Amino acid sequence: MTPIARKIIGTIHLWLGLLSGLVVFIIAITGCLYSFKHEIQNLIQPYRHVNLQNKDFLFPSRIQQIADKQIPDKQIHAVLYAGRTNAAEAIYYNLKEHYFDIVYMNPYTGEILKIKNMYDDFFSIVLEGHFYLWLPHTIGQPIVASATLLFVAMLITGLFLWWKKNKPLSKQQYKIKWNVRWRRKNYDLHNILGFYVTWIGIIFAFTGLIWGFEWFAKSTYTIASGGKEFIPYYSPSSDTLYKKNPELSPIDKIWLKIIQKYSVAEIIEIHIPDNMSAPIAVSINPDEQTYWKTDYRYFDQYTLKELKVNHIWNRYDEASAADKLMRMNYDIHTGGILGLSGKIIAFFGSLIIASLPVTGFLVWWGRIRKSTNKYEI
Repeated sequence: MTPIARKIIGTIHLWLGLLSGLVVFIIAITGCLYSFKHEIQNLIQPYRHVNLQNKDFLFPSRIQQIADKQIPDKQIHAVLYAGRTNAAEAIYYNLKEHYFDIVYMNPYTGEILKIKNMYDDFFSIVLEGHFYLWLPHTIGQPIVASATLLFVAMLITGLFLWWKKNKPLSKQQYKIKWNVRWRRKNYDLHNILGFYVTWIGIIFAFTGLIWGFEWFAKSTYTIASGGKEFIPYYSPSSDTLYKKNPELSPIDKIWLKIIQKYSVAEIIEIHIPDNMSAPIAVSINPDEQTYWKTDYRYFDQYTLKELKVNHIWNRYDEASAADKLMRMNYDIHTGGILGLSGKIIAFFGSLIIASLPVTGFLVWWGRIRKSTNKYEI
């Protein structure tokens, strides 16, 4: 690389960093905090757990009936069962009316264990910062997505700057020197850690852009599927007239059908229809640590006939390779697809990425202060 090309790339890298550094820091540090959400919640929130009992769970309609008395002015979204030693969750969620509450309940007895406003939950607040910078969604989301694009460009330009084509690669390019002045140490922390985290950062950015830009999600799916149109979600209609069986509610009938077929599922979530034409939607997850293998099934709320869907949130055995890739997006982004080791990688990767805007700013600031005597390596 010629000195002029290197200077141009360095200038681009600098200005991209100055434009997006603060946003990248917030995205990365909140991602770091979110990495072990599941493990931390299970450790410090005892109301999530119940003692195993030798009896059947309460029906979803009964869970709903008990929870509705606690939250009478809101529409229930779903009833979630998370195994025989975890609390059942009656979930009340409505984005337009801005409420998200969960009633944690003993699934054997109906005892109320906790009523929680999830907008006040620590990890919900962290996630709001990660996705929207705690701004209104229509403002924060495009800022985060745009900063993520700039971050990809920074990673690429940073890789060019790390690579010294005129010199043979040496240990100096891979190893941080600790017994030097702080400016050199800071430079190494930025330069060398940036190199090591490049591919992790690209994976984070790519999976983040799937949520950030609709055009990016559609393009990725079209390429992965060989040209198919990306349909993120639509709800099939339950518009068949049907006389309900007075003995069991439709959601209870569907629940019985599901637990008989999916006896080893770790999470079963029954979505309650919120209008006369909505279906009964059920998600069945065989692994509570990940999401991509979840079966999504939809039933007419009157006839209980299964409805076909044409989007990625379908039955696992009917999902195409492209569907599964898009469904893996969250688990890849969080590292959960590799289990605990993947979460550890995601944690430290996010921590290092959060440090890059800080060390990069200090490199720039040090050079500004010593403009007459530039700090060079």
